[in-house]
Amino acid sequence: MPEGPPEEVELMKSVVTGGAGFIGSHLVEHLLAQGDEVVVLDDFSTGSRRNLAAVEGSSALSVVEGSILDRPLVDAVIEHADRVFHLAAAVGVRRIVKEPLECLRVNLHGTENVLAAACSAEAVVLLASTSEIYGKNTSDGLTEESDRILGSPLKSRWTYAAAKGIDEAMAHVYFERHGLRVAIVRLFNTVGPRQTGRYGMVVPNLVGQAVRGEPLTVYGDGLQTRCFSYVGDIVPALVRLADAREAYGRAFNMGGSQEISILSLAELIIELLRSPSRIELVPYDVAYPQGFEDMRRRVPDNTKARKCVGFDPRTRLDEIVLAVEKSLRAQKPLDGASEAEAVPARGGKNSASATFR
Repeated sequence: MPEGPPEEVELMKSVVTGGAGFIGSHLVEHLLAQGDEVVVLDDFSTGSRRNLAAVEGSSALSVVEGSILDRPLVDAVIEHADRVFHLAAAVGVRRIVKEPLECLRVNLHGTENVLAAACSAEAVVLLASTSEIYGKNTSDGLTEESDRILGSPLKSRWTYAAAKGIDEAMAHVYFERHGLRVAIVRLFNTVGPRQTGRYGMVVPNLVGQAVRGEPLTVYGDGLQTRCFSYVGDIVPALVRLADAREAYGRAFNMGGSQEISILSLAELIIELLRSPSRIELVPYDVAYPQGFEDMRRRVPDNTKARKCVGFDPRTRLDEIVLAVEKSLRAQKPLDGASEAEAVPARGGKNSASATFR
């Protein structure tokens, strides 16, 4: 029998808010590679067009410059979407402390706009949340049911954690009351190429300082610990989570499997890069406004994500450090500034022992 005409494959249309950012740009590349039509919505306040340079010529990519606070624009961008990856947020420890009101508006009102638009479009949503919501909880292996222990709401340090917690609550209400297919992912210190140190991200800050032969500034005593995850391990898991029906209405941790102190991280970076740099401990009261608080420990339990979508972070920390070094060396100065100006090295100017997302 003669074969009939080949079946047409319907393209999946994905919207990525914050798609010009560090994680977002890697996600955009991944979605395009698997055949999606992708629309990026980004206001370029922290993202960069150069993050999308590798795919800017793709006919399947559209980039819309605008804010998630612009409700009519959000509605228009998401109207025909099949799924929405909501990564746009005001992030970075220094920015959160410096601009708490603007960050609250973006993280609360912006997320509500995205959820409402996705609900109207009957699109799937992957909501990017953060390990910050656990606050001061230093339990050995934080599960998704672990208690949140936050500082005073009058301290701007906690506005990000508070806002992201409300974002999750809104998403869950949309799931329960309106049937929105939404999955929540709590990211733990995701790092990799294209991440900058301008907003207090610890790994690119320390790597940048080591590359320049400057002191590696570590806050406090450096014994606070984190688990760093590689963006290349995170992104495919985000897509699988968005496509998993059993994930809707639930939250999932995704973080690295190796716990390390910031002091040990700095030592590792110096050793790997064969840098002449030394380590300089900087008191928190020198680096941040009065009342800043750091967390002594932040360790995820990834069991739930592993069972649901097979999340298995295999990239070693030394591989992550070398990937960040390669990326930083390849970067051109931002807006005419030198890399040293983009990633200041001394006096607490953007180096940090804690990172958001």
